[in-house]
Amino acid sequence: MQMNVGILIFDEVELLDMAGPYEVFTTAARVHGRSQPAGTPPLFNVFTLARSAAPVQARAGLRLQPDCTLDDHPPLDCAIVPGGVVDAELGQAALMDWIAAQAGSARLLASVCTGALLLAQAGVLDGLEATTHREDVDALRALRPGLRVLEGRRWVDAGRIVSSAGISAGIDMSLHLVERLQGRELALRTARQLEFDWTEAA
Repeated sequence: MQMNVGILIFDEVELLDMAGPYEVFTTAARVHGRSQPAGTPPLFNVFTLARSAAPVQARAGLRLQPDCTLDDHPPLDCAIVPGGVVDAELGQAALMDWIAAQAGSARLLASVCTGALLLAQAGVLDGLEATTHREDVDALRALRPGLRVLEGRRWVDAGRIVSSAGISAGIDMSLHLVERLQGRELALRTARQLEFDWTEAA
């Protein structure tokens, strides 16, 4: 059964925060497809989404064209919220509503780096453990004083919500998400295909 993976993008998104998970899930789909009959749909349908259909500009300057908007995407099995410069996004009520909705409907909701601040602002991390980039731990604590922020962790699995530390840690977390959605064997095969030294322990 095909699973939908939606990755949020916005102006000033950290490129590897979104591209790392994108590459993990598309590679996992390709690796899985090798053992399937010809014509079988990819295991993961991976796409980007944004608040509008207009292109966004990543923090490094690369322009990205979203595949969907927050209002017109198919139901998500896994929603990923990357980080970057998130100050403007923290004030977007429609985005906060969307994140809260995904916390209730998606099988998994994940954040990379400062994406955790967006999850916290939406109120979905209350009562949970989470992590973020080492330079933004204090900001996350200040935003949600009751949140237990774990430092020195590549990723933190709090059940339906998973968060990772900065940038490349999102690749480690995404391999963990593949393991949760489809099994350890595919996650290991995907890491090998990526030639990535997967930090399996959180």
